[in-house]
Parts: sequence; structure tokens; C-alpha cells
Amino acid sequence: MLTGLGVAALGGSAAAAYRVAPSFWHQMARDLSRPVNPPRFAPDPAKWPDTGIHAAWLGHSTVLLKIEGTTVITDPVFSHRAGIDLWIATLGIKRLVQPAILLHRLPKIDLILLSHAHMDHFDLPSLRALESKGTQVITASGTADLLRLDRYAKVEQLSWGEASQVGAVRVRAFPVNHWGARLRSDTWRGYNGYVLESGRRRVLFGGDTAMSDTFRGVRDSRPIDLGIMPIGAYNPWIRAHCNPEQAMKMINDAHVEAIIPVHHKTFTLSREPVHEPLERLLHAAGPAADRVLIHEIGQEAHLG
Repeated sequence: MLTGLGVAALGGSAAAAYRVAPSFWHQMARDLSRPVNPPRFAPDPAKWPDTGIHAAWLGHSTVLLKIEGTTVITDPVFSHRAGIDLWIATLGIKRLVQPAILLHRLPKIDLILLSHAHMDHFDLPSLRALESKGTQVITASGTADLLRLDRYAKVEQLSWGEASQVGAVRVRAFPVNHWGARLRSDTWRGYNGYVLESGRRRVLFGGDTAMSDTFRGVRDSRPIDLGIMPIGAYNPWIRAHCNPEQAMKMINDAHVEAIIPVHHKTFTLSREPVHEPLERLLHAAGPAADRVLIHEIGQEAHLG
């Protein structure tokens, strides 16, 4: 609970924050009366078999995966807003579209996969709601302090090149072109992309990245079946977030066959129109646009 002094301190912090980023506060004011739309599609993971790769885009960078029977969720963000968790509320940007599955309707999660500590990827209210002794967490180096470690079966931090096994899935971290600080001063925090392997099945989760040649490093003689790749928030943040054409190049560098584009259509993080990232990605894919398996929040993809 906030005391009177806490409220005063928060007010002072808010005033300082306004001077630093007035556009954020203008966005917050515009969002107050705006509704959060329901998703057009509702996935049904209860019908997914224990073989093959199955996926549903739940919004932003949150993808529910089932890989050879192991259930994984990436960067789970189910909150109404993404931002600073004040316990009584979250101070941050408001969703455009509700999550495609409500938290209490999720299947049992074997693995929570966290790319980095930014608030639109590492949402503390969602992570607290997902706490379970039957769930493991893999996260980037220097980020486990944000979690209540004793509430999960296991929490592992991976640095680039390190790997861990969860169920049928082996997870290996690789470098991307981003940064990991949750606030301005905690620059020690890591940030990862991941390759998940189960037998002959391979899935890439790009996390958050600007253009990078590191995706060539995950390529080998076997293609990657499915790539989950960010495509939005590049204008004007191109030094932190790839544009769709760059995302397609990195996907091709990694020898990825099918694509789920994420990090668009969920939050207003940048200036490009909400539908532009997907349109540009499909144009960049050209005759192979059918490689892009999911276009809308809530849609499913299945690779048998």
C-alpha cells in the first residue's frame, strides 16, 4: 500500500518523468478512454496433440507453443498495460487488443521463456500469475532477481552460447542486437534470442533485436521449422528494433522455413501505422508470403 509519503514521492517521480518523456504521458492521456478490443480469433490449445509443433500468437511477443508435447510460453504479457508495476496498478502503455487466451484458461506451462527484462516482455503481474512448482523458467543473465524464485520448479539464467534441457526441449541462447536494462542504470542485464530443439524439430525465438548478423550463427545443415520474429516498433527506434525487411533477412540467414511475426498490433510503441509491419513483411517475402503462418492475434499454426 502507498503511504502519503509514497504518493508524494510517486507524484514527484511522475513530474520528473513527464519532463523526460512528455510524449509517453500524452499517449497515456489518449489511452484513458480508448477501449481494448477483443481478439478476432480464439485458439484452442486443448486440441493440440503431443507430436509436432503447434503455436498460437496471444499478442505482442507472447506465443504459446507445444513442441513434441512440451508446452512453452514466450515473454508472457497479459496485463492491461505494460510498464512499471506499482502493485495497485501498472503505469504504462495500454493494449490495443486483449490477449487471445486469458491467463486462467492457459494449459499447464512447462517452460516460461524470457528474452530480456524490458517491461513489455518481462511483465511481473503476468509472471506472478504463472508461478507454479510445475513450471520452469529460462531467462537472460542478470534477470532472475526480478522473479520470486521459490515459486517455480526451477529458474535458469542463460548467457549467449549456453543451453538447458526442459522436458523434450533443449534451449540454447544466442546473441541479438538489443539491450537488457529494465531501468536506465541496470545495464548488467542480459538479452537473448533462443533456439529450441526437440529431435528433428527446431524453433527460433528472436526476442527483441535490431538488424544483426548473429542469426547466421544458428544456421546449420538442418532448417529451422518455425521462427518467431519481431517486426514492429522500428520508427524511430531502428537502432533497437528491426524493420520487416531486416527481420526477413535475419530469418533467411538462420534458414527458417515458416514465420510467426510478433511485436506488432498489440501496443503503440512507435510511429509506424499499426498494419504497416505485416504489410511490409508480406511484401518482403514476395512469392513465398505463405511462409508467414499467422497474421492476426489469436491465430494458430501447426507443423505436423
